[in-house]
Amino acid sequence: MHWIEPYIATYGSIALFITIYFESFGAPVPGESILIAASLLAQQGTLSLPVMLMAVFLAAILGDSTGYLIGHFGGRKVLLRFCPYVKLTPERLEKFEALFEKYGSGIVITARFFAILRQLNGIMAGALKMHWLKFVAANIIGAALWTLVWGAGPYYFSAFFRSLL
Repeated sequence: MHWIEPYIATYGSIALFITIYFESFGAPVPGESILIAASLLAQQGTLSLPVMLMAVFLAAILGDSTGYLIGHFGGRKVLLRFCPYVKLTPERLEKFEALFEKYGSGIVITARFFAILRQLNGIMAGALKMHWLKFVAANIIGAALWTLVWGAGPYYFSAFFRSLL
């Protein structure tokens, strides 16, 4: 985590926005690690916590929304093309669509907290035909929770953990 801090300290919330945006629509970027480092830098006074949290929250929403659009307009074709390679039959794909129809909001909210799922979250929701308004609502809730847990959590709880040492 020490290698990340100089970049965040130099480029601030703009670097966080760009990193979280790209991670949220599929790029393999260490978003949580960067967010935790930024939170600790905010505690030291290097970054503004409210500005940092807003940048991360907006980037997470916009990144997942970009992923949704990618999935909606092109993801299904890619899924159908590569289904045989990953043993995903059209029947299984229909089951996934039904799963997203029934539990899509919960999936989108909780996927935010798991690496790889976080990156594929929007793309899969779009490719599996999740209704856009349901996706947006779940995306906002998931982004808010994730931002608060990994952005504000270390900021407020690091002093507590230091007192235990």
